[in-house]
Amino acid sequence: MDLAQLLLPTAQLMADAARKAALPHFRSKTDTTENKATEGYDPVTEADRAAERAMREVLAQHRPDDAIEGEEYGSSSGTSGVTWYLDPVDGTRAFVAGLPSWTTLIGATEGDKPILGIIDQPWLDERYVGLTSATRTSWLEGRGEKIPLATRACRKLTDAILSTTDPFILTASERGAFEHIRATARLTRYGLDAYAYARLAAGTIDMVTETGLKAHDVAALIPVIEGAGGVVTDWRGNAPQLGGQIAAAANRAILDEALISLRRSAL
Repeated sequence: MDLAQLLLPTAQLMADAARKAALPHFRSKTDTTENKATEGYDPVTEADRAAERAMREVLAQHRPDDAIEGEEYGSSSGTSGVTWYLDPVDGTRAFVAGLPSWTTLIGATEGDKPILGIIDQPWLDERYVGLTSATRTSWLEGRGEKIPLATRACRKLTDAILSTTDPFILTASERGAFEHIRATARLTRYGLDAYAYARLAAGTIDMVTETGLKAHDVAALIPVIEGAGGVVTDWRGNAPQLGGQIAAAANRAILDEALISLRRSAL
């Protein structure tokens, strides 16, 4: 059994625990929202904190020697060589608005290589799982089914469905590059956060481009997409970093078309 498969049962327990902690707060009129930004608006809810606490409790019981990088409670050192990246509610704005496009992200790395990812949408009962250590595979669990994931065979950007969370967070240069891709693509959808990457792996979205990402935003996405046959790079077309500018695509053909524009604004 390779390392990703060894870690999978713990990751599933973490996803279950996060669901149990977060769901009672979703669409609850009594839940409170705080702003953790010194400038602008960056919401955090008790669901964010409760879900991360629940996942950390699972790790303390089952994998106490692993390191943790969590959005709400920061870093915990480890000695095993495995690091867990936790985003308990990715898409808190969607969560606050009662929209079921938020997800819980669980990523595991061996050194700096992502080997396991879970994108979990509890309200829809959709759990996207990807492994990339010895073998690459991804699947969707939910509603009593387990379905293999595969990206769509879209070979031209003019036929592609494109997504980004919010074009207004892009710099002027980045927005220019994105607008060129948007004008080329067949259809563009906004505001999906990490759920867009899940649907890319499932074959209903063909490309996602974003910037300003953190490690806990990215680590879970890479195994799910690569396990489904997709590709993830930075905006130069190099191996993706855990954060920054990310381009994810159903295949290399449409990615290479998009990179013609994205490279102009690559950091």
